[in-house]
Amino acid sequence: MDQKHAKYYIRVGKNLKKKRLSEELTQDQLAKKIPKMDRSKISDMENGKEDFFFSTLLNVCDALNLTLEEATKENEE
Repeated sequence: MDQKHAKYYIRVGKNLKKKRLSEELTQDQLAKKIPKMDRSKISDMENGKEDFFFSTLLNVCDALNLTLEEATKENEE
């Protein structure tokens, strides 16, 4: 992954994890809801380590009932 974009992957990962936890899903349970997905890929996405395809992000968002806007928004912490 290009390091100049790393902060965006980290932001998306945090938002995905927050939503997954609010839905009380494990990484494995979420992965099973998405074709050709496994727990380690979910983990890498959540930790900003995965340079994923846009379609992968859309599939994860669908599985979490999360909009793309929610997945990419910057949170005030």
